[in-house]
Amino acid sequence: MPKQKTHSGAKKRFKVTGSGKVMKQQAGMRHHLELKTSRRTRRLNQDQVLPNVDAKVAKKLLGK
Repeated sequence: MPKQKTHSGAKKRFKVTGSGKVMKQQAGMRHHLELKTSRRTRRLNQDQVLPNVDAKVAKKLLGK
């Protein structure tokens, strides 16, 4: 049976930590940044852990 290819879209959006958690970039950091407070933009700029339900799907797409 052939190997499963890594999903190109998932490869760009998710990364897996050493402990196996799947991280993602939060939404809201693309535009209208001048309207958002500095505190809000700092918090949006941090990576977020993907919930377990979604992480299972993401790992399958990443081939992990």
